[in-house]
Amino acid sequence: MASSSASATAKRALPGPHHEQCTLVLQGGGALGAYQAGVYEALEENGICPEWVAGVSIGAINAAIIAGNPKELRVPRLKEFWGNVSSQLVAPPPPAQWGIQAREFFNESSAAMVSMLGAPGFFKPRVPAAQYQPQGTLAALGIYDTEPLRATLLQLVDFDRINRQCPDGNVRLSVGAVNVGSGNFAYFDSADGKQDKPLGPQHIMASGALPPGFAPVEIDGEFYWDGGLVSNTPLQYVIDQPAAEDMLVFQVDLFSARGRMPRNLSEVAERAKDIQFASRTRFNTDLVAMQQKLASAAQKLAKKLPPKFADDPDLKQLLNAGSAAAVTIVHMIHRSKHYETQSKDYEFSRATVREHWAAGRADVERTLRDPRWLHRHRPPAGINVLDLTKPDSV
Repeated sequence: MASSSASATAKRALPGPHHEQCTLVLQGGGALGAYQAGVYEALEENGICPEWVAGVSIGAINAAIIAGNPKELRVPRLKEFWGNVSSQLVAPPPPAQWGIQAREFFNESSAAMVSMLGAPGFFKPRVPAAQYQPQGTLAALGIYDTEPLRATLLQLVDFDRINRQCPDGNVRLSVGAVNVGSGNFAYFDSADGKQDKPLGPQHIMASGALPPGFAPVEIDGEFYWDGGLVSNTPLQYVIDQPAAEDMLVFQVDLFSARGRMPRNLSEVAERAKDIQFASRTRFNTDLVAMQQKLASAAQKLAKKLPPKFADDPDLKQLLNAGSAAAVTIVHMIHRSKHYETQSKDYEFSRATVREHWAAGRADVERTLRDPRWLHRHRPPAGINVLDLTKPDSV
């Protein structure tokens, strides 16, 4: 339960007389996903609870845990998941006085152990190895076995809750994956209302089936891989959905587009990974801004035209190019520590998971104290993007 000070912050956190649909958008990024859990915990403590959660890869797992539990169980279930996956690597990191290189060695060693042993409740090495499995079988298409994740999802997520309207509040869930055969992106959405094809653990697993580590997941005769292969953020999908009211979107990214110049090959690999997965987020944010401005301009133009143009197909197409609802995007970005390496997305040590979680909490608290958040208003141009987290922590 939020404290009185947190409740006071919540009243300041959602200024303005109009209601906004609150949506949480979660990017993929493996072990970095603990940052998202910290973000959610701090938002909840400040009275901000999403009505819709959309995720890709690890973001889909966090999203399912949030949407698949009542409010009072969401943070405990997130803690259970992240505590479990990090339970194999509980040794403390070296003291800070030992220097950055010692911590880098600790992180790389932890990641190496994960690559050899897997992460409890998530994935384990396939036995026999994929290259010894019968060609053409799913077992031959992934280095690791993700059946532990299926068991974890069934334990921590109430899929019946996700697929029905609950009297104490239902959170919409959307997860993205890529069709292996067509190469097209697909979203599985609890709002589709297809009760004959409800969301289940297979949809979450498909969203996180990153090759070649994980085999594709079969859903209704089709096979799917990790959505991050096409787009590592579901922001575009969220904005493209019809909106009858203004939207407040907390977009939580695990890779930062900004970073320092690499000094060695290891840092080259890390920087390339950051750019690869962050650049799509920047592109999507810019595209959303452009669409919102076009939609706003089309609405204004329609009011100036004579009534005879009301049914003009070209005008209707312009009006449908974007939502006229105002959108505020609050951008939360995990920014790497100096000692994090190219293996940071599969470094599941207990110490690092706790650091990511704490960083997510701290960024939310910093954002909600910022005057640009506290005094924000409905964006006149249809969209407002706020990145109020610390910019120099790269």
